[in-house]
Amino acid sequence: MSVGARAEQPARTLRRMTSKPAPLASLGDHFTLQQSLEAMIHHFGCDSGTMHRTATDGHLHLRAVVGQFPPPVLDAIRTIPFGKGLAGLAASRRVPVTVCNLQSDQSGDVRPGARATGMEGAITVPAIDARTGDVVGVIGIACVAPRTYSEVETAELLLCAAALGPLLHAE
Repeated sequence: MSVGARAEQPARTLRRMTSKPAPLASLGDHFTLQQSLEAMIHHFGCDSGTMHRTATDGHLHLRAVVGQFPPPVLDAIRTIPFGKGLAGLAASRRVPVTVCNLQSDQSGDVRPGARATGMEGAITVPAIDARTGDVVGVIGIACVAPRTYSEVETAELLLCAAALGPLLHAE
């Protein structure tokens, strides 16, 4: 797994989680959002991914990235409004958004920048704060080949988002 450009923030160690979903089980007691995204990419056999946090301005802000993104795409995904692109749709709809093939999708959900990544099978899931019901972030992963994510994989990624939600919120 190659790690491409990283979000512009210090590699801050996050507090200990009491229990971790399977994709995060390989992590030690203290880890960064970047390390958790890398673990999820590896677990699901994907090639790239992003993790965004909902900021006080109501937009999603990039906190971790894995994979090679063209510079214009990386610039575009640094801040995403709710409702725009796959991450923004997952945030506004409050449900996972999946695309089997970003390159040929005709749903209208896929933005041109997503196609520029060269990825095909993608899924984004919201991280929802259990206490407030607020969307505190979004996790997205993608593969270079077409892929349909199973219900089990979707549930696992939602568990990761739920587990990481308090960490995203506390950031």
